[in-house]
Amino acid sequence: MSKRIDVSGLTAYYGSHKAIDDISMNIEPRTVTAFIGPSGCGKSTFLRTLNRMHEVTPGGRVEGKVLLDDENLYAANIDPVAVRREIGMVFQRPNPFPTMSIFDNVAAGLKLNGSYKKSELTEIVEKSLKGANLWNEVKDRLNKPGSGLSGGQQQRLCIARAIAVEPKVLLMDEPCSALDPISTLAIEDLIGELKERFTIVIVTHNMQQAARVSDRTAFFNLAAVGQPGKLIEIDDTERIFSNPSVQATEDYISGRFG
Repeated sequence: MSKRIDVSGLTAYYGSHKAIDDISMNIEPRTVTAFIGPSGCGKSTFLRTLNRMHEVTPGGRVEGKVLLDDENLYAANIDPVAVRREIGMVFQRPNPFPTMSIFDNVAAGLKLNGSYKKSELTEIVEKSLKGANLWNEVKDRLNKPGSGLSGGQQQRLCIARAIAVEPKVLLMDEPCSALDPISTLAIEDLIGELKERFTIVIVTHNMQQAARVSDRTAFFNLAAVGQPGKLIEIDDTERIFSNPSVQATEDYISGRFG
């Protein structure tokens, strides 16, 4: 069951440098929310705070709250590893484990998180590859290395790996930026299918992609170079692209800056 995210007063640092400042937003279950804005405005940093990946970075720390339903993910008693099981992540470049087979790539998270019979693993791997629209392309070569797939297939393999552990939320950091147009379209179609099961948040530099795949869009910006990134506005995607309430959003979307 996908879950709702409520962020309030979130500020993230790299050492003494404030990367993003005082961000608050709600992300509804079973929707796609896109983060847009110029490079360096904190979109990916903010994304990484949602599953406590930011603090893995040396000097990375966070102030504020991130609630998954009603549970504060930054409370003292919360295990960050458990958070990352609930909130999966797909990165900019496909990163299958190069020495592992396609099967073992998908099963990797399952093996880390529990003990499964071979028959159970086989069933979940098949279900996850079908969920990532990859099963028909790889079902006859599950024992071959994942690194032997094309870029678009590798990214769908990484999505299969992420959804195999049944997260509640799926974060995607520019998942199509390293892909060709046909593979990009396949991932976009997949996002539309996955939102029926997961809450999805995607960072993208592609305005058309944000308009195509998302229900809501958040625009981030910098006041000036060296200043922290801020959330300028968040609204239904259709409204952001047709009638934003802030001039800076309209300027960015229309290509006048950024």
